[in-house]
Amino acid sequence: MVIAANGGTENFQLAELPVPAIGPAQVLVRVLATSVNPIDIKLRKSGDMGYGPGSILGFDVAGKIEKVGAAVTEFHPADDVFYCPAFGPPGSYAEFHAADAAIVAKKPSRLSWVEAASTPVAASTAYQALFDRGRLTLGQSVLIINAAGGVGSWATQLAHGAGAYVIGVCSGANVALARSLGADHVIDRTSEDVIATVKEEFPVGVDLVFDCAGHDWVQRCMEVTRPGGKIVTIVNPSGPLSAGYRKNIALNYCFLNRSRATLESISTLIDRGLVKPIISKVFKLDDIATAHDCLEQGGGFGKIAITVGT
Repeated sequence: MVIAANGGTENFQLAELPVPAIGPAQVLVRVLATSVNPIDIKLRKSGDMGYGPGSILGFDVAGKIEKVGAAVTEFHPADDVFYCPAFGPPGSYAEFHAADAAIVAKKPSRLSWVEAASTPVAASTAYQALFDRGRLTLGQSVLIINAAGGVGSWATQLAHGAGAYVIGVCSGANVALARSLGADHVIDRTSEDVIATVKEEFPVGVDLVFDCAGHDWVQRCMEVTRPGGKIVTIVNPSGPLSAGYRKNIALNYCFLNRSRATLESISTLIDRGLVKPIISKVFKLDDIATAHDCLEQGGGFGKIAITVGT
């Protein structure tokens, strides 16, 4: 599926294109499933980073290796793999995708294709935000904004598994889900004063805030972050941030680093049954426009997955 023009979902078109060629350090993958991420919507509309008319979007892949480059020794044809394609078209809304072998990992054995395709971007982002940027450790407290969303549902599970005290913020419809994923305290943002509730429970402030929602959440959460604490966001923050300086808060923007090592760490946790992908809807590739519309409408939970081949 390509975008005939930047803008709305009406611009998606089915196209027949050549199978991608691969370099010596790359693999060719038959894509069996992918998923929709917020960055897909942004690039579809803006055309940033080279995603203009004729481009293929998509940043999650689960599939089988068809061919390996001459320098690739760790993979073989028919291997089951998953990964996050690098930025720069073509993406994963296609039957075949070429990728550098260095960012590819073996698919967790207990996951279906749809589940595996719902994992790389969201799980890797949550993992790197919590542990590489946030330095979350056993016994610390973490406030997760949008705790039942695509990235937040992974963050809730990972933080719980790491022994942190997890406060999850989500809509009322997703409170039970966030609690089931390991949140110790869930705040319904539609009916509760989030900041007042956190201040009551943690008067000194939480150790880490992970913002998966954007808007003014970073600015608001500075009030409930302890002096010397950390805030990690995956969305550009808005509003004045000077309060963070006065409390020596470390503010990090987490931009995903494609990494086999991260995927392998997540795979270990998945295969031990400690974490799992949360999927709200599954569409076929022909229905990619509807999938984009669903994600853009917001208010859902987990990931929206796309089946591509059989």
